[in-house]
Amino acid sequence: MPTIGERFRRSWNAFIGRDPTKMSEIEYGWGSGYRPDKVRLSRTNAQSIVGFIYNRIAIDVASIDIRHVRINEVEKFKDVIRGPFDDRLTLEANIDQSARSFKQDLVMSMFDEGVVAVVPVDCMTNEDRTRVAQGQIFELRTGKIVSWYPDAVKVNIYNQRTGRREDIVVPKTLTAIIENPFYSIMNEPNSTLQRLLRTINDLNSYNDNAAAGKLDLIIQLPYVIKSELRRKEAMKRRQEIEDQLTGSKYGVAYTDGTERVIQLNRSLENNLWTQVKDLTDQLYSQLGITASIFDGTADEATMINYHNKSVEPIIGEIALEYKRKFLTQTAITQGQSVMYFRNPFKLVPVSQLADIADKFTRNEIMSSNEVRSEIGYRPVDNVRADELRNKNINTSNLEMETTDVFGNTRTEEVKDEKQSETTEAINDLGG
Repeated sequence: MPTIGERFRRSWNAFIGRDPTKMSEIEYGWGSGYRPDKVRLSRTNAQSIVGFIYNRIAIDVASIDIRHVRINEVEKFKDVIRGPFDDRLTLEANIDQSARSFKQDLVMSMFDEGVVAVVPVDCMTNEDRTRVAQGQIFELRTGKIVSWYPDAVKVNIYNQRTGRREDIVVPKTLTAIIENPFYSIMNEPNSTLQRLLRTINDLNSYNDNAAAGKLDLIIQLPYVIKSELRRKEAMKRRQEIEDQLTGSKYGVAYTDGTERVIQLNRSLENNLWTQVKDLTDQLYSQLGITASIFDGTADEATMINYHNKSVEPIIGEIALEYKRKFLTQTAITQGQSVMYFRNPFKLVPVSQLADIADKFTRNEIMSSNEVRSEIGYRPVDNVRADELRNKNINTSNLEMETTDVFGNTRTEEVKDEKQSETTEAINDLGG
C-alpha cells in the first residue's frame, strides 16, 4: 500500500494537475470533432440494408477469440503464448481500440473495400526489416490500400502521433493483407450486392420524386391548343392555378365552368421493390444467412450453418494471414501458430446446459471448474474439480502408477480411505 508521501508525489487528477498554470500550454496536437481513426462506410453502403448486414456479421466475427498459441506435433492446440502479440489479439490493439472493436473495424472495412491491410505500426523487426520479430507487436491499425506495388502497398492509415490519416508505403511482408472471402458476391462490379445497391438507389430516387409534393393534375381547357397564341394562354392559365394553390392557406383554387380538372390519383407502377426483395433473397442465400438470424429467431441448426458458411471463412482468413505475416518461419517450425476459438456454450439453451456439461465431464473433455467458468460460476477450491475423470465411476479402487528408486514404473491399486476404514471395522467385529 503506498505511503502518504508516495500518494502526494504520484497523484494525478483529470481536472487538477500538479501545476495548473501550465495546463493551458500543453500541446495535444491536431484535434477533430469526430474520430479520424473510425471506419466509415461509403455513402451507398451506409444508407441501405447492406450496412446492417455488414454490422451483424462483423459483430459475430469479433466475438470469436484469436490467440497466439503453441501447437503439438499433429498441429493441435497445446497452450497459449503470453506476450505482446497475444495482448494485441485479446486485450488492446492500439490506444484507441480494444481487440474486439479492432476486429469489428477490420471486417467492416474489408466488406466495404473488398480488401484491407492490417499494419503493425509499432513493432520490432529482424535485421533486414523484412519480417516482424517473434511476437513483438505493440500496435495494430487497419488501413485502406491506395496503391499496389510488386513488393509493397501504399496504405491510408491513421497516425496516432499526428492525429491524421496519412498515406505510407509498407512492405507486403510486414503487412497482413486480408481479402474478402465473399469478394465475388459483394465487391465485384456486377455482383449480387452491387446490383442490389444500384436497384435500391433507383428505388430511392423514384420514391423521392413521388414524394416531392406534386399534385399530378391535368387541366382540360375549353379550346384547342394548336397555335402558339393558344399555347401561351394555356401556360398562363396553368401558372395562375399554381399561384392560387401555393398562395392559398389551405391550398384551394378555382377554375372556369368550362374547364375540367383531371387528377391522377395513382402513379405508374414499377417492379423495383420486387427486384430489391429478389436480390436480397439471393444475397442471403449466397452469404449463408437468413432473416431469422437478424431478428433473433434462428434455431440451433440455422446458427451453426451461419457460423460455418459465413463467419468461419472470414475469421479463418484473418487468423491464417496473421500467422503468415506476423510469425517467422523459425517460429512456425518451433510450433507457434495463430488460432481462433469459438465458445460452443453461447448457442446452448439453459435447458440443455446441464446435459451437455454432464457429457463433457463424463467423457473427460472438461473438468468441473472449466465448466463452471464457462457458465459464469467461480472455480471451487477442490483438487477433484480440476481433474479430468468420470465422476460417475466408482473410485473405491484406483490404479496409480508409481516409480521406485531404480526408475521402474509399476501399477498399484489404491483403495478409497473410507472404504478401507469400513472394511477394517467389519473385520474387527468378525474377529
